[in-house]
Amino acid sequence: MKLLLISLITLFMSVSTEKKTSVHDFTMKSIDGKDVPLSSFKGKKLLIVNVASKCGNTPQYKELEALSKKYAGKLVVLGFPANNFGGQEPGSNDEIKGFCEKNYGVTFPMFAKISVKGKEIDPLYAFLSNKDANGSVGSSPSWNFCKYLVDENGKVLKFFGSGTDPMSKEITELL
Repeated sequence: MKLLLISLITLFMSVSTEKKTSVHDFTMKSIDGKDVPLSSFKGKKLLIVNVASKCGNTPQYKELEALSKKYAGKLVVLGFPANNFGGQEPGSNDEIKGFCEKNYGVTFPMFAKISVKGKEIDPLYAFLSNKDANGSVGSSPSWNFCKYLVDENGKVLKFFGSGTDPMSKEITELL
């Protein structure tokens, strides 16, 4: 019994400390609290966006939804609410979900609120913003609605600042 317990602990420790090499190595909580392995999006590009409901950039939800629909066969937009900048995402996950659906008709996947910078940074965003970890991008969100473009295999391709319109040629020419 003791040997079994030690084996299980060793297995757990090795799994939990595995080095992440792709966005597809992460599992995130949906805005409804369900586990979503990002590997379920293999074969499609991802646009990962830190979003907020009370920001001057909040109308980008409309463009993100349009982008999501226009490129539905090859791109998935993933929204990650964060309250890191100016307290502009103070709501609960239920409040955020309701706001997005009611005001912008958001149908793309939304995730549970996380931190995208600082001591409490979510491991996904620590990976996205660390060039040593992801191999190509070393930019961190400086405000709400920063965007990371990820290829079909989970490799981080490019970072776009919050002022980049989701439907801009800068993004769409890479899809």
